[in-house]
Amino acid sequence: MLLVSAFLGLGSLLRPSRNTPQKVMNYESGFDPQGDMWSQSNIRYYVFALMFVLFDVEAVFIFPWATRLEVYGVFGLVEMAIFIFILALGLFYAWRKRLLPMDLSRRR
Repeated sequence: MLLVSAFLGLGSLLRPSRNTPQKVMNYESGFDPQGDMWSQSNIRYYVFALMFVLFDVEAVFIFPWATRLEVYGVFGLVEMAIFIFILALGLFYAWRKRLLPMDLSRRR
């Protein structure tokens, strides 16, 4: 960690710092920026992305367990049941808070 910090500090001291207006300008995929630089996004997209990552990581843990179930035996089965139960509690919590995009209770 000390070595990495030393190299980063040394690099910041030795590099030339010539800030021009073009260098500090916003970059939009190779095009000149147009319109207001600030835009508001709906927070529900972030919640949906976070839930996707959470349940995608769940699949990463379940797949090796499912392919090697005979090695883990009953202990592995109980551990995975507890893991899935905790994730189901999280899914139930998200459903109760109406965070799920496929929430059918809103259509009433």
